[in-house]
Amino acid sequence: MLFLIIIVIFGLVGWIIYWQITKKQYYIKIPLYKLVGNIPTRVGTYSCKIFPIGKAGDSLWFCKGIKKFIPPATLQSAPNEFWHWEREDGEWINFTMSDLDVIQKKAGAKYIHQDMRSQRIATNNILEQRLINKGFWEKYKDMIVHLIFYVVVMVCMIVIFWQWSDITTQVGGLISQLNGLQCVEPRGQGLIPEGTAPALLPLLFFKFKRKKK
Repeated sequence: MLFLIIIVIFGLVGWIIYWQITKKQYYIKIPLYKLVGNIPTRVGTYSCKIFPIGKAGDSLWFCKGIKKFIPPATLQSAPNEFWHWEREDGEWINFTMSDLDVIQKKAGAKYIHQDMRSQRIATNNILEQRLINKGFWEKYKDMIVHLIFYVVVMVCMIVIFWQWSDITTQVGGLISQLNGLQCVEPRGQGLIPEGTAPALLPLLFFKFKRKKK
């Protein structure tokens, strides 16, 4: 039993080492496309490794699984990935995607059509209404914010008008008191009546001068 367990452990370790080495060797990925029912379809993805030929630096790619040698590709679609197309005669051709913007411009196609945009907006609104569960704040936040704004503005206007009426009443009484002032002792004594604010001294002085003239 001990001997069998040791063999199993060594076999497992050896398989893991072999799998890692093979994975590092077959690092090139080749997605293969061909026509299936007149539709371009990816029929498989193969792992390949570099297979040196001679001593002059020449090499081929060997694809594991299908056991096929192909010439090294140059058109890369992703890191270590090279698209290939299988022709009718079975030959693999390296290709890459064309510039769709240039093709559409040459064909005269419009990027965004008005009907497509309207359809997209309508679909988005329908999905938002049916599938996305909004909370209370998300549904009524705009209405609540506008209501708070109008209430604050209304309170401010009420306070302003109320204070304005009070200020108007006080100014009217002050003007009446100023008009009722009479100068006593024209020699310069007793010109300031009792209870008059110091801020009104220039007004009283100006009024006294006009009466003296």
